[in-house]
Amino acid sequence: MIQRAMGSIRVNRYSIVSTEEDGHKVSALGSMNGHSRNGKGHAPRRKHRNRFVKKNGQCNVYFANLSNKSQRYMADIFTTCVDTRWRYMLMIFSATFLVSWLFFGFLFWCIAFFHGDLNAPAVGGGPSLLKPCIMHVNSFLGAFLFSVETQTTIGYGFRCVTEECPLAIMAVVVQSIVGCVIDSFMIGTIMAKMARPKKRAQTLLFSHHAVISVRDGKLCLMWRVGNLRRSHIVEAHVRAQLIKPYMTEEGEYLPLDQRDLNVGYDVGLDRIFLVSPIIIVHEIDEESPLYGIGKEELETENFEIVVILEGMVEATAMTTQARSSYLASEILWGHRFEPVVFEEKNHYKVDYSRFHKTYEVAGTPCCSARELQESKMTILPSPPPPSAFCYENELALVSQDEDEDDDEVGVVLGGNTKEEGGVIQMMDFGSHLDLERLQATLPLDTISYRRESAI
Repeated sequence: MIQRAMGSIRVNRYSIVSTEEDGHKVSALGSMNGHSRNGKGHAPRRKHRNRFVKKNGQCNVYFANLSNKSQRYMADIFTTCVDTRWRYMLMIFSATFLVSWLFFGFLFWCIAFFHGDLNAPAVGGGPSLLKPCIMHVNSFLGAFLFSVETQTTIGYGFRCVTEECPLAIMAVVVQSIVGCVIDSFMIGTIMAKMARPKKRAQTLLFSHHAVISVRDGKLCLMWRVGNLRRSHIVEAHVRAQLIKPYMTEEGEYLPLDQRDLNVGYDVGLDRIFLVSPIIIVHEIDEESPLYGIGKEELETENFEIVVILEGMVEATAMTTQARSSYLASEILWGHRFEPVVFEEKNHYKVDYSRFHKTYEVAGTPCCSARELQESKMTILPSPPPPSAFCYENELALVSQDEDEDDDEVGVVLGGNTKEEGGVIQMMDFGSHLDLERLQATLPLDTISYRRESAI
């Protein structure tokens, strides 16, 4: 009953954005209806922008007209093999082995041919009087099999080289060295490719949307990061850059001008302990590129915010980097992230089903941070009365009620109580106004909220 009442309160008071499609609808609402806030003019339509960094972290950049590209890539063949795809790398190594086997097989066949081993006459049907260079190699197929046995050190004991031909002995030595080099290169490349910290970034998560809302009396841009593994990211730190076209005072056009977004470099807030999901905060102040952007301007802006998370993988001590980006249409004005960390009896629980969800906050100013600073407006209202409810309190109560047995739940409304251990049924509120009236007359009990999100 409590959860149903809480759910009805949340639906009436908040608008939950749980999918990327809903977030686009919310952020693009002003541009879709074609009017500004006052309804007098048509808002300019946002220009379509190609992503510089995709949501999965890949850079959307294509290199063209490179001089000596093949030579430069072959000069660093190891990095080229590590960067190439698995299927291509396996094809390259398979082809390398096959070519080496065929080459030395042909070499052994030529040695046997010029030595006369292929057409040596036999006496009385017995073995030939001429001692061959390689025993039991009478054709190219036999020479190929001997080459494979030599390079892979199989050694069936049927074919072997004799002391008759020093050239054949030298060929065996050279093939053994070449085989060791190819094996070492292949094993090193595969190990480096498997241990690449790039794959660790697949378990580092960024929220689908970024939000702008008030925190500690100031407008802030926020997004959430999380780690899906129990192993830690050592020395984790975050960076953010705003990318948009820029025209200099001299008339030079920069299609991808990069501006840093301060996420707490000076005070060390950019270094995070990423055990549970954390909200990264960029305060929109005078030095921020977003200082003059309000809600209406955000609907028409054409920029991209690239967010970067770096750190060392605990298992391998190698540095990894996870990237994502947010277009202007993916920034929700006046929203906050739902809490995801809750305290249980013996541990903390992280609910990743709420990781990407946001809720709308009433009273968020629609003007820019510059206009707020110039007008000296006070963003935060006076402290709310004890009966006021916020969305975080609702989630904390719901999570707390789930941990307790239904037989032990007791709800006290005002002075109406039942016997100890009993349950008081909670009425379904038909409207938000009914709840406010009830809260005004009946103050809430003092409850010790044991949740990180409780206020």
